[in-house]
Amino acid sequence: MWNFETEPVFRASLDWITRFVHEEIEPLDYLFPKDETYNTRNESLMSILNPLKRQVREAGFWACHLPPAMGGGGWGQLKLALMNEILGRSFFAPTVFGTAAPDTGNAEILAHFGTPAQKARYLKPLLDGDIVSCFSMTEPQGGADPRVFTCRADRVGDEWILRGEKWFSSNARWADFLIVMAITDPEVSIYKGASMFLVPVNTPGVEFVRNSGMAFEHAEHGAHAYLRFNDVKLGNADLLGQAGDAFRIAQTRLGGGRVHHAMRTVGLAKRVFEAICERVQSRSTQGETLSRKQLMQGAIADLWMEIEQFRLLVLQTAWKIDRFNDYAQVRQDIAAVKVLSERVMTRVAGQAIHLHGALGISNEMLFGEYLLWGYALGLADGPSEVHQMTVAKEALRQVAPTESLFPTAHVPSQVAALRSRYAEALKLPGHKRGWV
Repeated sequence: MWNFETEPVFRASLDWITRFVHEEIEPLDYLFPKDETYNTRNESLMSILNPLKRQVREAGFWACHLPPAMGGGGWGQLKLALMNEILGRSFFAPTVFGTAAPDTGNAEILAHFGTPAQKARYLKPLLDGDIVSCFSMTEPQGGADPRVFTCRADRVGDEWILRGEKWFSSNARWADFLIVMAITDPEVSIYKGASMFLVPVNTPGVEFVRNSGMAFEHAEHGAHAYLRFNDVKLGNADLLGQAGDAFRIAQTRLGGGRVHHAMRTVGLAKRVFEAICERVQSRSTQGETLSRKQLMQGAIADLWMEIEQFRLLVLQTAWKIDRFNDYAQVRQDIAAVKVLSERVMTRVAGQAIHLHGALGISNEMLFGEYLLWGYALGLADGPSEVHQMTVAKEALRQVAPTESLFPTAHVPSQVAALRSRYAEALKLPGHKRGWV
């Protein structure tokens, strides 16, 4: 059981990771746009990242989310949380450590549902870090609501014909293959009538309409593809799992993906908080440093408390996943940290912008990028509102309604029920409470 202390051997591992990320990886955020981390064709970047990956492998920290049989460290979620809050300080660190999304989730579902041939073709090079992948689910007309999806794969003889569009398919530009969700049986619920297909990006009929970028990014850095599938011919060998399994497969990856995003958000929020503290300690106005202003101290205190509360909930969620070995039993906690990821990140990044003044809103600091990333966290893997409903439903499920006219905590009602139970005691001196 974890008791808010980390055993010395693992502490030494975290210390190595901390030094390595701070000294070798964090500086890359200033040198390359964050989405380039997935671009295996960027020879300049790869010449820097590949030696770093080798050091991580030699140190035994490569792909620690995977079991040893798949070349990983087999760490549980709690250890991953402690590691990921360090990796979250840099957009490039997850790639260097073999834990970058969406490849982690895609590797997980390939491991669980892929055939031996699919694992050989896609999983092995993905785990080795030689290629990247894309999870293509969202559609332009429906966002994250699968009930209005229209992308279909129709069976024609021994083939599947894929038709339709997908939107904001992150990293498709750099990916070797896509995992595409499509309707295969329109006569039943989408949750039983959708399937997943493994689609190499060079398959005839796969059209890149355009690559959209995040706000502030130059067009050439866009890596979130608008895709169109024009009668793409696929075989049964391209089907992941069984027909109709798409949502069962998706839940295998989404639960872990959401909590890993939260883990990394802790680290990025801490990095921004450190920058804020440095700023208020270094700048003066009206004869004293900003750090001596009471209003500023209140802001610093609030930020610290919000980050620490968030961190503790993330760690508890990770502990529960290890404890129960079932994402379904921890769905409320996962939904909660998913919602808080956006709130904490946008709050700390917004404060950093404000407290750095004109410099904070300029392109000479990364705070604008961090702020936008915070808002992206509120949309990735489903909008925050959906997860708020999950938190509320799980909380309400644990409380039954009362059939009485008044609430169960109604004082007169409680006293009336207790009077007969404690009649003898209430006759003794000393009872002063009203309603009796």
